[in-house]
Amino acid sequence: MLNFQVFICNASKAFGIIFLTFFFIVIIVQKGICQKSIPNIINAAKISSKINFDGNPEDSLWKSTLHISNFTQRELDFGKPGSEKTETAILYDKNNLYFAVWCYQKSNNPITAKYLHRDFDYFSDDNFKIFISSLNDHRNGYLFVINPNGARADMEISGSNVNQDWNGVWDAKTIRTSEGWFAEIVIPFNTLQFKKDSVQTWAVNFERDIQSLKEVDLWQGWSRDYDITNFVSAGILSGIKNIGYSRNFELKPYGLAGFQNETGTNTIYPAKIGGDLNVNLSPTLKLNLTVNADFAQVEADQIPVNLTRFNVLYPEKREFFLEGYNYFQFGLGNSSYLFYTRQIGFEQLSPVPVIGGARLFGKIGNSNIGLLNLETGSKDSIPATNNTVVRYKYDIGSQSYIGGIMTSHINSLGANQVLGIDGQYATSTFLKDKNLSLSGLIAGSIDNYKIRYNSLSYKAGYSYLNDLISSYASISSIQQNFDPALGFLYRSDYTSINGYLDLEPRWFSKYGVQKLDISPTTFSYFITQNTGKLESWNNLTRPFGVYLKDGGGFLFDLYQSYDRLDIPFVLAPNAMIPVGQYYMHNTEFLFSTSTNKKVWVQAGYNWGTYYGGTIQTISLSGSINLSKHFNMNADYSYNYIQLPSAKITVNELAPFINYAFNTRLDLSLFAQWNTLNNIMQCNFRIHWIPTIGTDLYAVYDMGYNSLNNLDYLKPQTSEGVFKLIWRFVF
Repeated sequence: MLNFQVFICNASKAFGIIFLTFFFIVIIVQKGICQKSIPNIINAAKISSKINFDGNPEDSLWKSTLHISNFTQRELDFGKPGSEKTETAILYDKNNLYFAVWCYQKSNNPITAKYLHRDFDYFSDDNFKIFISSLNDHRNGYLFVINPNGARADMEISGSNVNQDWNGVWDAKTIRTSEGWFAEIVIPFNTLQFKKDSVQTWAVNFERDIQSLKEVDLWQGWSRDYDITNFVSAGILSGIKNIGYSRNFELKPYGLAGFQNETGTNTIYPAKIGGDLNVNLSPTLKLNLTVNADFAQVEADQIPVNLTRFNVLYPEKREFFLEGYNYFQFGLGNSSYLFYTRQIGFEQLSPVPVIGGARLFGKIGNSNIGLLNLETGSKDSIPATNNTVVRYKYDIGSQSYIGGIMTSHINSLGANQVLGIDGQYATSTFLKDKNLSLSGLIAGSIDNYKIRYNSLSYKAGYSYLNDLISSYASISSIQQNFDPALGFLYRSDYTSINGYLDLEPRWFSKYGVQKLDISPTTFSYFITQNTGKLESWNNLTRPFGVYLKDGGGFLFDLYQSYDRLDIPFVLAPNAMIPVGQYYMHNTEFLFSTSTNKKVWVQAGYNWGTYYGGTIQTISLSGSINLSKHFNMNADYSYNYIQLPSAKITVNELAPFINYAFNTRLDLSLFAQWNTLNNIMQCNFRIHWIPTIGTDLYAVYDMGYNSLNNLDYLKPQTSEGVFKLIWRFVF
């Protein structure tokens, strides 16, 4: 009972912070309105002749089209016109949407363009962004990004969720002259989802970033409380009429050949064929079918040094699951998810073949639908398994929803189902122009068709994420017997309170400061749900942080934590942390130079106590840009841990090297060395895009499972794959 009282006391303190935050909001925040610049409507003109798609928007079709140029600064000189002239215009034909971009730039402001490859790091390059909400529902959209070299990046947007791993079918070409850089972009209509109306009205916005000036210019909604993906502040794209999916089917067959070798076994030579068929049932609803799915071309995961006793969440990178990924999301809080796609294709921590199945996702009116059914095959003692997910969300108002989810995992060893409901109230017009959301959920699991005691999960909370003040607070629980077989649990058997308060005042601007970062608290309290005892708590206080106008920064953080171990924690083969209660405190400094330079460095030093001992951590990250073709970056960390029973030195190095011949052909090498896990791995990949949507991969992996007596010429595992994925549309 005493521990429960402590929990209630801490809860009262946490929600006291919530009310204090709102006090700051009401007293300090200046009310405003969502910025609109006239014109806020851009018309697309229909064409019947073919565009000369070469990156130079100077032919007669573009000259006769209405250009918009009313861009306004968000950074650094808020509210002023862009210091450099920017223009864009839009055309369309039966199958495609075309954009022309004019980014004029004076010679004394150098163009920054370090990258050439697909999915480049656009935060450190000059770039032009196009945000499109073709459903115009204030919830779903796409972001397309190009740099002056013609490198491309893209992502799907669903509310506040961003799917950066999505790769759409579109193309871009650029040129440079003494006046600046210029581009042409083509986006096929069947890359987008839109309502089946004779007259289309979409939400659209544009952003230009000039790294040499650290300038961010937007066409509409340049509030510092938003970014370009804010639906409410976007402009209007009109003029598109009588379009549809003239090509309803996309067939992507693949062929694969390779070899696999492991020390002590015979080399095998796998060969596979399979493919995906994507069917546009309507402009807003898509069906994905897959047969004999294969993911050999997927980039290798970086295995981090994990000094905690909890699981590591790896991102989904498999193409079949990426498009429409947000239609299936159901977050439980504390980095846990009711549905985690990477559970499909793995059983009992072992990979199993994905025989085939289907996904259906999209919108019908106000209904957001996600259906998935995939069958995985048997392997050794692991039986064939059926995996099913049904996700539904109904739009309420301009940005809110209520929804539910069901997951099912069935094989001959047992069955697991999970049911959940959730809802969110969201607005970007709180206090006229601020972001606010209130959310809640509850879910329960069923094992072998029986409901177990303590098998629920719930969460309720709010977030206020804005420029000057950001805050968040929630209460959540994952009970002892809650078991989502298709989900991911970072930790379980807890009830928790989480929250933070962060202030970013824009002081000392005449001294080169963009803004400060002061965080009184970022906290979490965890009570063991089954016993009611305090299990752990963490708090971060940031007395001082600064972001400079040149892109660099400095952070000073103080950490305090408590952890109760009921079972020993095995940190390394020679180091076990015994049962006990541990109070820890750490101090950290973090320094970063500007990412737009050819050489970028970030360095951090953390020291303090660690489970009855001490720890020192040095972290280094950096990148070197030799040319637009050749880029290198690396992460390194060094940990020295002194425990009463052992001394441990942990090193991790993860270099990544990329050489891009052009925007469609690149070579990459990713390696990682991790002494805590006693591994070293290398991944070499060639990626060629003969035509947009078609991919050829050559991949070679080698791994060393033990770093003792290492023979570099004899890896413990090696694998080579040649894979061709061809795209047909009809």
